[in-house]
Amino acid sequence: MARISAQERAERVRDVMWGADEASRWFGMVCEHIGPGQATVSMRLGAQHCNGHGTCHGGVSYALADSAFALACNAYNQVAVAQHNSITYLAPAFKDDVLTATAVERARAGRSGVYDVKVTNQNGALIAEFRGGSRVIRGQHFEEDER
Repeated sequence: MARISAQERAERVRDVMWGADEASRWFGMVCEHIGPGQATVSMRLGAQHCNGHGTCHGGVSYALADSAFALACNAYNQVAVAQHNSITYLAPAFKDDVLTATAVERARAGRSGVYDVKVTNQNGALIAEFRGGSRVIRGQHFEEDER
């Protein structure tokens, strides 16, 4: 196979992963951008995403951040899984808000990586901050001999 660029690799990983990610599609998420160690995923909140307080359920914003994290840490065509992660909720989101999760790689060494994800609404207000640690395991998303 001919050598591909890091951006092409990330896009092929997105196509494979997103194509098989029933959960993210079920939530209504859309992958807006992917690159080496980075990804942006968005979704419009519906009534089904809100809790008894009338605000976005914490698990929904967590899932959004986790989907962006997953794409970012897998963008190198090495299968990576979450090793640990945490989220801090800073402000509520509401039905019809559009949330965007932007994941950025902070460190990558050996088989471990650290990624920060900001979740914002359509006005740019910070809703939550997520930090995820990844661990590379065996496998690739698509066959590739050289990197």
